[in-house]
Amino acid sequence: MHRHAAFQLVLAPRGEAALAGADGRVVRAPALLVPPMTAHRMVPAEDLLTLFVEPDSAFADRLRAHGGCGAGIVAVPELYGLAATGPGPAAALPSALLDPRLLAAAVLLDGLEGEPGEPVPMELVAARVGLSPQRLRALARQQLGVPLVRRRIWLKLRRSARALGEGRSPAEAAAAGGFADQAHLSRRMREMTGMTPAAVLRVLLASAAGAAGDVHRDGPGHG
Repeated sequence: MHRHAAFQLVLAPRGEAALAGADGRVVRAPALLVPPMTAHRMVPAEDLLTLFVEPDSAFADRLRAHGGCGAGIVAVPELYGLAATGPGPAAALPSALLDPRLLAAAVLLDGLEGEPGEPVPMELVAARVGLSPQRLRALARQQLGVPLVRRRIWLKLRRSARALGEGRSPAEAAAAGGFADQAHLSRRMREMTGMTPAAVLRVLLASAAGAAGDVHRDGPGHG
């Protein structure tokens, strides 16, 4: 059981994907959508495609319209075609629906935390976008569906995953993401992806070998 700080689309090229929620209920469909911070686990399947979509992107606006607003795991068969096309340019564009100050804060966090080091004080980020820290945190919970502290961990995991994909060791990947050590990276990665760094590396290698764009091939039982 784990929780991403992004939207997750799970697509089954053959048959159905199946996800179990925190209550144990299993949802099955050719395409499933998991809103940010929704606890779930993958039911083993032969072959799945997974897309992670950042909640501050324009493509996330489309997912919100399809029921991805914190209502739990939902079947979205109308999005099954993304298995072939991917999300397109909207995945890289900013949301048109979120508060511009929140979008500016997200960009700041991405940039200011682009290198390992001491965490950027939230007071600094909030001041730069003209909000109090309390208001910024509230906006993130309401509109992104992700507390900013969890988003920070997600950004660190992205850096570590990128380092793994570049061929660096788990210990080096932990340092690249700003984690205290390899054990800290493993704990956070399992908590937010359901996988160990070694399993993530296998997914990255499979993705590089056979997937297109941002659509990643997911191994059995992993999300």
